[in-house]
Amino acid sequence: MPTLHVSPLSKLHDTVAAVRASHLVTLINVDTVVERPPSITEANHLFLGMSDISAPMEGHVVPAQLHVERFLAFTRRWDREAPLVIHCWAGISRSTAAAYIAACALGPGRDEEEIARALRRAAPSATPNAKLVAIADAMLGRDGRMSSAIARIGRGADAFEGTPFTLGLD
Repeated sequence: MPTLHVSPLSKLHDTVAAVRASHLVTLINVDTVVERPPSITEANHLFLGMSDISAPMEGHVVPAQLHVERFLAFTRRWDREAPLVIHCWAGISRSTAAAYIAACALGPGRDEEEIARALRRAAPSATPNAKLVAIADAMLGRDGRMSSAIARIGRGADAFEGTPFTLGLD
């Protein structure tokens, strides 16, 4: 079964090695240096530079449709032979939103609520970035159901950093 794995930056290399990932998505501030694990080829690493915000702020990059388009294209090209790791700085907001988006995009018949509940069970601290989810919701034609499902699971437990977790695709 193909799986998505979410990790904070501090546990990136350990997570990639432990799950034997073939693909990697980085959602992090533009100027943050991320050392790609040696087992991930450059072609299998997507870097999306954005801040963890939902509205424009001076000096920051707000998540945008182009970010979600690139993410969806990358995940759809993933062959699912080996796991995909998604990470951000803390493994709480941008990366959990991306994992949720990927699960919805790669499982078009799956219920948004069920995926959101699975996300909450796997990651008590997950607080998916609402802007990323809203953009994907519109792009995937989910008619607000993705955003509503994420709003219903609410803010995750307070944490400095999330614990790496797995989200299945079926």
